[in-house]
Amino acid sequence: MAVLAVVCLWFANANARAADQVTRSPARTAAEAGLVDIRTRVPDIAEDIKYAGRDNFVGTRVDGYLAPKCLLLQPVADALARVEHELRARHLRLKIWDCYRPARAVAHFVRWAHDLGDLRTKPQHYPDLHKSQLLGDYIAPVSGHSRGATVDLTLQRCATDGVCKALDMGTDFDFFGTRAHTDTAGVTAQQHANRRLLRDAMTREDFRNYPLEWWHYTLEPEPTPHMIYDVPVQ
Repeated sequence: MAVLAVVCLWFANANARAADQVTRSPARTAAEAGLVDIRTRVPDIAEDIKYAGRDNFVGTRVDGYLAPKCLLLQPVADALARVEHELRARHLRLKIWDCYRPARAVAHFVRWAHDLGDLRTKPQHYPDLHKSQLLGDYIAPVSGHSRGATVDLTLQRCATDGVCKALDMGTDFDFFGTRAHTDTAGVTAQQHANRRLLRDAMTREDFRNYPLEWWHYTLEPEPTPHMIYDVPVQ
């Protein structure tokens, strides 16, 4: 627990520094921002871009998501493609839930978090927390996703016929609570093993996990650590 506290403090301080130093890019398109579609690297990578639809903690399509695509800065997309190709040799595959996130989407999250009367998604996403507790560790005014170097994903195991099934990680995506902490004691040994399998694969290509969310990884060093983008995902 002491190690987790230190790591979380490091991330909190890093996020605070990033918020203080952040610059918003004037880019108006993904191309101007240097963002590429991951499917230009891996055409058949599995995706379920949650914020482009209603199946997410906000309960509606999130501002800035005009299409269900995974956009990333080019070096990040290349690194993620290497992870996917290495996994496929072991009959494993990634499944992506979110990638680059426009700044306007983050603002949408913050507005939602301040609306304490909207509790539609509480049973699924934050059953053990008061909604006001989501601001800070889980929802912040500046997100690393807006820098184009962070991905939310899980791992699938594929049969010889090509049918893939998600590994059991102990929680769904965007579960806010201690069971989603990567090294929590609140999941089974097999769920821990599945999380380690994902973390090991991502770490080999220099992605670092956010310890409060087993699905959240950032390429380090980030290509543009002090630049956020607000071009729409389309």
